[in-house]
Amino acid sequence: MVVPVSAAARPRIPAPGPAALAPPTTATLDQAYTANRANAAEASRMAAAHGDRTRAAADRAMAAPSRHFLTFDGRGQGLAVEVLGDLAHADRVAVLVPGSDTTLETYGRFRAGAAALQDRLNSFDHRHGTHGTHGSTSRPHTAVIAWLGYETPGTVSTTVLTTGRAEDAAPPLTRFIRELRGVVGEKAHVSLLCHSYGTVVCGRAARGLDVDDIALIGSPGTGADSVSALRTSARIWAARGADDWIVNVPHVHADLFGTTVGFGADPVSPAFGAHVFAAGAGGHSDYFKPGSVSLDNLARIVLGDTSEVSRA
Repeated sequence: MVVPVSAAARPRIPAPGPAALAPPTTATLDQAYTANRANAAEASRMAAAHGDRTRAAADRAMAAPSRHFLTFDGRGQGLAVEVLGDLAHADRVAVLVPGSDTTLETYGRFRAGAAALQDRLNSFDHRHGTHGTHGSTSRPHTAVIAWLGYETPGTVSTTVLTTGRAEDAAPPLTRFIRELRGVVGEKAHVSLLCHSYGTVVCGRAARGLDVDDIALIGSPGTGADSVSALRTSARIWAARGADDWIVNVPHVHADLFGTTVGFGADPVSPAFGAHVFAAGAGGHSDYFKPGSVSLDNLARIVLGDTSEVSRA
């Protein structure tokens, strides 16, 4: 068995600590957005002074007036939780949880997927009016949240083979969903869309999450052997694109020097028990690609149009 080695450590980039904010409410969202933009701007200045142009540019983009962050932390790999859409009035909310190698420097790719989903939700909204939970017969109000709320493992590292980072990420994800409910209320339909190693995070957190749907896409496994082992009342979905290399990852648990390596059962296998939906011919990074089968199905899950989801 070959275990990849961790990438060489980079010098730590100076950045201010995150803004000290109370859990958000509909009345304080704008205050949180303003404070986090200011924090990103300061982080950009500090990174530039340190000579890291790549991080400075990434931070500067996040400080743009059009960006809406519930959390921003420019230290280390960085953390960021961004809202796309009108969260204060949303009754359909999607929370995206990324996989390995997602940092502030690579955040643009992650955000692009969130933006593609929000665009698709908007196009579905205009074509298909449904019963919203905050209104009566008006079309649903949607928001997408890009949750980079944990330190993701590197693809070329030992951490990507174990549940350690996922176990660390589960409590902050649980806390975030609880705070999100404080903003959107208990009647809002909340979907958790988890990609790659992010499915391990969602598997570890599932039991304590107040969400309606959990979608596992491009998953190496969740650490659980079945849907029932996740111990959640959420509806569990799973999909894998035809060209996704993740199909080659062995679905096993193995004890290696006292550490469990691997994540167990394949979520798209019949034995796991998830609702398996079509993801088309895409690869590992294509689930949120505009025009894709997978994006359409994810949008339908978020909107609650589950009878329209095409099955694999």
